[in-house]
Amino acid sequence: MKVKLAKIDTLPPKEMLKENYVKKTDEYIVKIGEIQKRLYAEDKQALLIVLQGMDGSGKDGVIKNVFYKINPLGIEVQCFKKPTAEELGHDFLWRVHKVVPLKGMIKIFNRSHYEDILVPSVNKTITDDNLKSRARMINEFEEHLVREGTVILKFYLHISKDEQKIRLEERISNKLKQWKYNASDFETRKNWDKYMKTYQFIFNSCNKVKWTIIPSDKNWYKEYLVAKLVAETLNKMKLKLPEIQEVMKSDN
Repeated sequence: MKVKLAKIDTLPPKEMLKENYVKKTDEYIVKIGEIQKRLYAEDKQALLIVLQGMDGSGKDGVIKNVFYKINPLGIEVQCFKKPTAEELGHDFLWRVHKVVPLKGMIKIFNRSHYEDILVPSVNKTITDDNLKSRARMINEFEEHLVREGTVILKFYLHISKDEQKIRLEERISNKLKQWKYNASDFETRKNWDKYMKTYQFIFNSCNKVKWTIIPSDKNWYKEYLVAKLVAETLNKMKLKLPEIQEVMKSDN
């Protein structure tokens, strides 16, 4: 079934009360920290978490608020910004493949290889044929990672255009958030419809590993959904602590 982004609400269901779900979120966060120890110790699988979303959708907030119980030795965050000259000199997946998670690790992509479809598509610097080719290569790339023992969770943080406007303006008015301000975010916002169209293409073309659309106008609901799915996914990986294979003989 094709994803139709415009038909997916950005708000939680009206019957859901924040106070009931904040506690559940905390429980999932603790669970993530506990299971991650087994992932690290077993050292046979990896978890890659892809976070995509428009400016202001809360990618940084998810990383900060959902994964803080994890031992820092077992988690890494990779941010994908504008490609460097060296990166542009290689195929578009070169910079991605070299930073995928090691066995035993959780890796979070704050933005990802999907930027190499989004930005060129919106800016019209790529042909439709090349766009479709990149989508096929991404599917093959992700399937390869899965075959090699990496579980992939792909989240799109689904924020409304109105809520984005509020959050971007807070970066001007709120002194504690001014460090986030970037004038280019408002320029990007002018292409909102083009970005939505391209995301629609991504969800329906790069779906060999499925996407999860996360309603993100309310941070508590967004964090609940992400924490729940991460905890459930780690649990399904059936991770085990390794056992001592050979008992050392006593000197006696």
